[in-house]
Amino acid sequence: MKTKQLIPLLLLVIMSATLIGCGTQIPSGHRGVFYSKFGDGTEFGKIYPEGFNWHFPWNNIFVYKIQLQEYKENLTVLSSDGASIQMEVSIMYRPMVEKIDSLQFNIGPAYYDVAVAPQIRSIARQVAGNYKPEEIYSTRRDQIGNEINDQLSEATKAKFITIEKVLIRDVKIPQKISEAINFKLAAQQEAQRMQFTIEKEQREAERKRIEAQGIADFQKIVSAGITQSLLKWKGIEATLKIAESPNTKVVIVGNDAGSLPIILGNDGK
Repeated sequence: MKTKQLIPLLLLVIMSATLIGCGTQIPSGHRGVFYSKFGDGTEFGKIYPEGFNWHFPWNNIFVYKIQLQEYKENLTVLSSDGASIQMEVSIMYRPMVEKIDSLQFNIGPAYYDVAVAPQIRSIARQVAGNYKPEEIYSTRRDQIGNEINDQLSEATKAKFITIEKVLIRDVKIPQKISEAINFKLAAQQEAQRMQFTIEKEQREAERKRIEAQGIADFQKIVSAGITQSLLKWKGIEATLKIAESPNTKVVIVGNDAGSLPIILGNDGK
């Protein structure tokens, strides 16, 4: 009785194991390429999606990660003047989803080591050789990264690989060159500060000159409008107003035509 009960259970285990061996589980963010061992080999024109895909146990599905991936390279390059520079570079890449069948056929799953790594090392050395150490270290880092990115993207496009971004994360240069760069940058900053101070003083001097010229022009205009006759007339008007005051008692007329009258006021006594 017990043996008869074990036989169906054993058959179920064997069938389950056989069925599991007749398929491949493709995880999320991955795609598959079918390979027929006794048929035509790599199947072109069909990319297998996520999930469990059935096939005979002697066949296979090669699984490729299509999510964005990052690989860090520590590179040694030479600047334009022959200085040895250490660069840490991050390469953001992924396979071309619609072309992973061609990628499998031409290169295989180790496509980064075969097609990307040699190119990034060669291109980085070539691009860095066009720049001085201080440019690689600070002023042109982003530009250098963009140049490497563009050239690497072009080189790997025909190999069915997409380069999303190349980032220069760290740069190490010889100590003497680093000290010289820092000294030069400090000198440039001081020169810029002095230039700013000079320009500020020049602008202030120009402002004062314009202000003084404005005052001089105003005085010239006012002076041109004040004549002797006008002054005499204004003096007469003022004299008349004072004379009309109730405290005014004596008006002494000047002894010549150009003199104004003198008013003697009453002190109330």
